[in-house]
Amino acid sequence: MRNDPGPSERRQARLRLKQLMTIVAIAAIAATALAIAGLWLFTGPMPIHMLVATVIGVSGSVLLGGGLMALVFMSSGTGHDERVHDFEKDKE
Repeated sequence: MRNDPGPSERRQARLRLKQLMTIVAIAAIAATALAIAGLWLFTGPMPIHMLVATVIGVSGSVLLGGGLMALVFMSSGTGHDERVHDFEKDKE
């Protein structure tokens, strides 16, 4: 069974998570801009309520999905998944 990750491994994992979330934030901004541009192109001028709802909906969805995916990569990279698998093996 693998020991707990040391401070340097945790620091590297946090740095990697921060990098992934930066990329996700940039993707959220780009997706929101594309959604607003597409809606503007097909519907013309939009009321402020539609604009706010689009920004919250698109950016929130991209940030939530990307954040969860980043956490999956982080847990895999720090060995948490292997420890759970080893624990299940030991229980049998």
